[in-house]
Amino acid sequence: MPDLPSLEDLDRNPFLVLYELTQACDLACRHCRASAQSLRHPDELTEEESRHFIDQLAGLVPQPLLVMTGGDPFKRPDLYALVHHAVRAGLRVAVTPSATAQVDRWSLLRLRDEGVRRLAVSMDGIREATHDGIRGVPGSMARTQEIVHIAQEIGLQVQINTTVSMRNVDELEAMADCLATRGIVLWSVFFLVPVGRGAVEERIPAARYETVFAMLWRKSRLAPFAIKTTEAPHFRRFVAQARNGNVREPLATEARPRPSLGLNDGKGVAFVSHTGFIYPSGFLPVSCGRVPQDSLLEVYRHHPVFRDLRDPQRLKGKCGACEFRALCGGSRARAHAVSGDYLAPEPDCVYQPAAWKAKEGAC
Repeated sequence: MPDLPSLEDLDRNPFLVLYELTQACDLACRHCRASAQSLRHPDELTEEESRHFIDQLAGLVPQPLLVMTGGDPFKRPDLYALVHHAVRAGLRVAVTPSATAQVDRWSLLRLRDEGVRRLAVSMDGIREATHDGIRGVPGSMARTQEIVHIAQEIGLQVQINTTVSMRNVDELEAMADCLATRGIVLWSVFFLVPVGRGAVEERIPAARYETVFAMLWRKSRLAPFAIKTTEAPHFRRFVAQARNGNVREPLATEARPRPSLGLNDGKGVAFVSHTGFIYPSGFLPVSCGRVPQDSLLEVYRHHPVFRDLRDPQRLKGKCGACEFRALCGGSRARAHAVSGDYLAPEPDCVYQPAAWKAKEGAC
């Protein structure tokens, strides 16, 4: 893994760039951010435009990690050509396929041989009924497990992505224990943002986050894989409190604490849609430009939305008053999805900053 970026680094360059190659996908996931469809959009970036965009990324110093995502990247016939181009340009590339028949041994060998370092696949429950129900296709869990087995057998690193909602929150701890036997390198736990088809899914209550955070913190210090959260930066607040002895949850001995990158929507992260629009993240669809016409780097550094998102002093309500605002900042995507304002308070955080309580008490 490269050196962790500083706050100054994150202000200059994205650490992680997600490129949504297509929104086409053969699954029908209930929480799909992209509301993916079976057919490709006619205005997707062409292969030539995609290469031009990749060349932009390759010119950054340091170069970001490029995640080719979707939809299902395997719905793009030029996937291998784009991976080849990116790797030859020096970029580190990961791919997040959907669990379909297109992802077989031959296709995974091809990705490996083209230089892909990591495969990220989704697993949303310990029970087949839970996962398949969320993914909308019977047999999806079995296919996912087969893909993981093949990928590891041929030497690809495997990351598991899990989106947390009321459908699967009760299975998370069992999932953590199961994944500990699977040889994965990272468990990326996504907390539902009500966008796309996920707008009608039920988020877990704010108080339930704290219980899940405690479990993730315990597991992170003992598990043979790393654990990261997405759209739950208040996990960093929980960890800071835990280290200071300010949580009641009994915690295991810290064997190997993991550093945090401090990423958030627009802070170390940029997202490019299938049609080239630049967003602070895939969950925060506020357009700030379009590649290849616009420079991703110039947009990231100078667009007012990106600059707002990296300035904790701009946060409103209790997030603006919070002593953890620079460390956490709340999910800007969830704030936007719920209130229409990306600087509004994180709606799924129970923490009440002392400064905010004092202010509220004075009103």
